Amino acid sequence: MPELPDIVVYLEALEARVVGRPLLFVHVRSPFVVRTVDPPLDRLHGAIVRSVGRLGKRLVLGFDDERFVVLHLMIAGRLRWREPGQKTGIGPRLVLAAFEFEHGTLLFTEAGSKKRASLHVVRGATALAALSRGGIEPLTCGLAAFEEALVRENHTLKRSLTDPRLVSGVGNAYSDEILHAARLSPLKLTRSLTADETSRLFEATRSTLTAWTDRLRLEAAGRFPEKVTAFHGAMAVHGRFGQPCPDCGAPVQHIVYATNECNYCAICQTGGRLLADRALSRLLKRDWPRTLEDW
Repeated sequence: MPELPDIVVYLEALEARVVGRPLLFVHVRSPFVVRTVDPPLDRLHGAIVRSVGRLGKRLVLGFDDERFVVLHLMIAGRLRWREPGQKTGIGPRLVLAAFEFEHGTLLFTEAGSKKRASLHVVRGATALAALSRGGIEPLTCGLAAFEEALVRENHTLKRSLTDPRLVSGVGNAYSDEILHAARLSPLKLTRSLTADETSRLFEATRSTLTAWTDRLRLEAAGRFPEKVTAFHGAMAVHGRFGQPCPDCGAPVQHIVYATNECNYCAICQTGGRLLADRALSRLLKRDWPRTLEDW
């Protein structure tokens, strides 16, 4: 799922291309993607895009009279930009909607069979705010607000960082990177954090998100970002199970649960202790390795 750094780079690309431009037409290819239509989409035909913004992991296109189009990419949704006459290079079944401008077309796509991406059309600041999950903005909040959000509920750090009601814009990938940078176990409970650990996590969150936003911006180099992914070779632990940790050389570990996984370094984050995998540790029981040496 595109997270805060990816969304910021998307927004910068959109700002350069659509702000101040009239939206000529919206072609909805998959009706299921449209969740709310007040006002109806066709009322935006010819309207000028006045702003682009972010609402958590959602992208917002703003028009006159407080009308907004809100796109939630979810896991497999992506945005593509095509110049007039340029071939899409995308299977037609993947296109959810196409926003046509005089100088190009913004394609809203989604891969896979599970259609989770969404498009909302809303009117007014109140209706827009209702789509917010309420999490704090990690790059603009202070340490006190960050701590208050974390301890509001006593969950694991991994769960809390990825809960949009608590922290805005962070998902599975960057939470792994943040926790590795902070040298904290993903299963440590939020209310057990010391003041030093909270401060370390706060700084790691800001530095990780800022560094990756800068990296992705540099990689895009003014082009529209086409290869938005949760997996990057330069990441420390996310998606790197079994590969060496860049800091200590120990093999990266993971916990698999539901459709996600949590990646971590046992040496850097858990004092050499392996975290129990819900499925595999139950299967192996007494044979489950407790430490990296046992593994």
